[in-house]
Amino acid sequence: MNGERSDQRSATGDAAPEPDLPHDPVAGFYDALSPFYHLIYQDWAASVERQGQQLDALIRERWGDGARTLLDAACGIGTQAVGLAARGYSVTASDISEEALERARAEAERRGLAITFALDDMRSLTAHGDRRFDVVIACDNAIPHLAGEAEIRAALAAFHDRLRPGGGCILSVRDYAAMDLTGTKLVPFGVRRHEATRYVVFQVWECDDAGYDLHFYFLEDRDGETPVTHVMRSRYYAVTIDALVRLMQDAGFRDVERIDDRFFQPLVVGMRPHEAGGRSSARTPVR
Repeated sequence: MNGERSDQRSATGDAAPEPDLPHDPVAGFYDALSPFYHLIYQDWAASVERQGQQLDALIRERWGDGARTLLDAACGIGTQAVGLAARGYSVTASDISEEALERARAEAERRGLAITFALDDMRSLTAHGDRRFDVVIACDNAIPHLAGEAEIRAALAAFHDRLRPGGGCILSVRDYAAMDLTGTKLVPFGVRRHEATRYVVFQVWECDDAGYDLHFYFLEDRDGETPVTHVMRSRYYAVTIDALVRLMQDAGFRDVERIDDRFFQPLVVGMRPHEAGGRSSARTPVR
């Protein structure tokens, strides 16, 4: 997107001057979702710890103990960024949602973690200047928010540009090829309790040939009060993992492969080659 607004600061630092950023529908979705996002998980704090451990193990396995600088290009409220910072990574985290960044910054401050946050669009990643990182991640099905292959190509090119030669990229996405994306689907998350409030959490997917319109419901029930329903809406492009592997290869990544059973979603990983150019075919999936 053009005209990105820069809101780059550490969890305890001052904000930089901020140019205007046109509002994006995905930003609005996550602005509204941020106060409730932890309710997606049975235990968000435990998920932060577990995902940090899982990603740390994968990073060390593939790129060694020296891979310590990391950009989370779609950090949301900090689920992966916080977990990895707690494991000693030097984390920069960006998102298109101002409210998600504020929540992530508060979560980092609460834990005494030094994370640099920036308001940015993963299709361009302009807030980081020419800085390069050992690892770039975009997890929790962030990529399918992009409206088709052209936008995914733009994001992958930005990820590639932000990596040092030899650096690695990690994406986590739903396996849409294994799902029935026809008609209208009810996707329940369950009942959550937060202090004296009960939340019933579920999604409704209205599917079509390209993806689905998502309606995310949080029914808030405080004892003795009239229940309140919060609804957030967004659009998902149902990119398959095979297509994502191909698009990563087209963007210049090599050793691109799918990895299953290492994270709560399938992972797609690739490396920016040391040599100029260098593209290679996907490996046999690691199970």
